[in-house]
Order: sequence, then structure tokens, then C-alpha cells
Amino acid sequence: MLRLPWLKILERQYEMCSKSEAFNIGDLNEKELFELYTKNRDVEIRNHIVRKYMYLAEIITKKFVNRGVDYDDIYQVACVALINAVERFDTKENVKFVSFATPTIVGEIKRYFRDKASVIRIPRRIYEVYQKVNQAREYLMQQNKRAARIDEIAEYLKMKEETILEIIESWNVYNIQSFDQNVYDDDNLELHETVGEEDGTFERINNLDFLEKAMEKFNEHEREFIRLRFFETKTQKEIANRFHVSQMYISRLEKKTLEKFRLILRK
Repeated sequence: MLRLPWLKILERQYEMCSKSEAFNIGDLNEKELFELYTKNRDVEIRNHIVRKYMYLAEIITKKFVNRGVDYDDIYQVACVALINAVERFDTKENVKFVSFATPTIVGEIKRYFRDKASVIRIPRRIYEVYQKVNQAREYLMQQNKRAARIDEIAEYLKMKEETILEIIESWNVYNIQSFDQNVYDDDNLELHETVGEEDGTFERINNLDFLEKAMEKFNEHEREFIRLRFFETKTQKEIANRFHVSQMYISRLEKKTLEKFRLILRK
């Protein structure tokens, strides 16, 4: 395979870097960095690349907090996955490193949760409150002859709706759930519809030109949600508080927004 002239120059500069201050690895772009690392397999270059993209591990880690595992443990898994992504990245595939690394990191974190699920213990606070929620749900079902709504359970227990939702979601983290079961008793949204997956369309969504054109298809309310959720990485609960609505509403809005993106991408 023919070697690019600029790569020869970079290799020569790198060999001389210990003797001269002229070579600054920080001046290289993404492709140049990975081409140089592929050639030299130098740990210092790899570490520089990893440091450059540590923000990605941090962003993804934050999406998995409050699920019964310490932030530091998840972050450690994400960092190891980032290193593995750096080792396996191939510039000949013509994709951005972020697009390649994101599903790798997410996949490793999900695998970590699956492996750890059998040994996670339910905190006593969550267990006790969930028992009250469950008893209230059964009582109200008998009284009303139908499934109790979140707001009815909250009113019965003199608690906030957000607290009820948080307890139910926390309980689900500690228990194996069927992918076909409903997320909420009064809604037909199934669990598998809320679980993220590796989606080839993410590479196209990363394209700024596409985003600018696609955003014109959303109303002001939806654009604000997209900004908060995907650019500022706010949680559903934080957005619900900002919009003064229930977290259930935000969950439905997120599903609707993602489906709208997919429809736009198919055109």
C-alpha cells in the first residue's frame, strides 16, 4: 500500500520530537493523529488521543447515573471502552471517531450493567417506599376498578408525582424486566421502545447540515426539548421540571421526537 507523503513527514517529525520542540502533537487533526498512532503504536500518542476524547466518556456516563451503580464505576468502564475504541479505530472507514466510539462505550456500559445486575442489592429506602406505592396501587385499583394513575397514587400517598415515578423507575433497575411489558400501567408504551440501541442513523444525525435542515421541521417546543436533551444532556426529570410537566410526558415527547428524526432521515 502506498504511503501518503504527509504521513512520511509526520513520522520523521515524530522520530525527532525527543530532540526538538518543533513537533507539537496537539497541532495534528483527528486523521493525522490516528494515522501516526497506527504507524508507531506509541503509548504517548494513544494517551493524547484518549485525553482529547475523555469528554465523550463523561457525557455517556452521565446518561447512566441513578441506576444503582456509582458514577465512578460507570466512568471507569467508559474510559476503558474509550481506550479500546482508540485501539480499534481505522481511518480508512471514513467515519468520525466520535461516531465510532459512542456505540462502543454505550455497549460496554450496558454489558457492565447486565453482568452486575445479579449482585445489585435494592437500597432499603427504595424498597420501603416502593412497597407503599405498590400497596396504594392495588388499593386504588380495587376502589376504582381500573389501573391507578401516577397522579392518583401521588395524591393518596401525599407525595409528588416525580417521586412516585423515580421510585418506580429505580425499582425497575434492580429487577429483571420483560421487554414486552408496559412502562406505565395507564400507557401502552412498552419497555423495549425506551431502550437505546446502536443506530446507524446517528452518523447522519451528527452532520450539522442535516441537523440545521431537520430542525426546521420541529416546532419551538420540540426544538427546545432537543436542545436540552441532546445538546445539554439534561435528564428527563430535569426537562420535566423545566417544562412544568410530568416525566411521563417527556418520555413520550422523546419517543415522538426520535421517530420524527427517523422519518426525516428516510426521505
